[in-house]
Amino acid sequence: MSRTKKKLAISIGDLNGIGVEIALKAHKEVKKLCDPIYCIDETMLKQASSLLRTKLPDDFTLKRVGEAFTIEPGQISAKSGRYAYDSFMTAIALAKEKQVDGIVTLPIHKKAWEEAGVAYKGHTDALRDIFKKEAIMMLGCEAMYVALFSEHIPLKEVANTLTTPALLRFFLDFYESIHPQKVAVLGLNPHAGDGGVLGDEERFIEEAIQQANNQIGFACFIGPQVPDIAFTPHNRKHYRYFIAMYHDQGLAPLKALYFDQSINVSLNLPIIRTSVDHGTAFDIAYKNQANTTSYLNALEYALDLATSR
Repeated sequence: MSRTKKKLAISIGDLNGIGVEIALKAHKEVKKLCDPIYCIDETMLKQASSLLRTKLPDDFTLKRVGEAFTIEPGQISAKSGRYAYDSFMTAIALAKEKQVDGIVTLPIHKKAWEEAGVAYKGHTDALRDIFKKEAIMMLGCEAMYVALFSEHIPLKEVANTLTTPALLRFFLDFYESIHPQKVAVLGLNPHAGDGGVLGDEERFIEEAIQQANNQIGFACFIGPQVPDIAFTPHNRKHYRYFIAMYHDQGLAPLKALYFDQSINVSLNLPIIRTSVDHGTAFDIAYKNQANTTSYLNALEYALDLATSR
């Protein structure tokens, strides 16, 4: 897709992890695609580049963030968690003020956010509260995308979230966000409940599918499908989009198949936000081993969304 050059805010993530390495390593390629604004101040950037033994680019545009601290590679830190949150909020402010066309987020550490006293479990929770919208978490790549009906909640609580009204709203919001032609909807239970023998939550899923398809006007949502065969090569020939009922149901197969390529997209929001689909990788922090593929894919997706709006 041809596009004019856009501006993107880059939320730097947890500086004790691999985010800043990815930003520095990919900068030359990113600069060809857009004008990035990195939400990090010069003091922290110089400290990170020194640890990485990397020379700073001359054209690295910065936006000052929070309070400086001492980077501790691979460590959970309240100060690093606070800085990551402040970087994210700075990026959001730039998007809300129309100073950028979208934001791309590098990985945070949820425990570090918690230790910093941040009220949210992650980016998506924060986005929901800030914009008062039911943001949808979709992850994947060109070959396959998976949206999550429930995300970062204990597994024992998932079944209680499955109600027909909640599922219906989710399906309709998902459709309005990307207008897919066909979406595979997974059941919750083994064998999709086996007619109620292994659980009856599928009846709520089925009711919501029927109501959603009636409102849309065609059979967009197909299911509930048996979860353990939903991602087989045969099924993936017929579907590009999947909706999983809980986190690991959708992300375990996705990451097994496309770990390095996948991205995270927040749908149903007034701003564009994409992200890498991996964590802070503390075990390789500041070892110059980080892979930039997910980051570059996230950036490309954000630019395509910005161009299509």
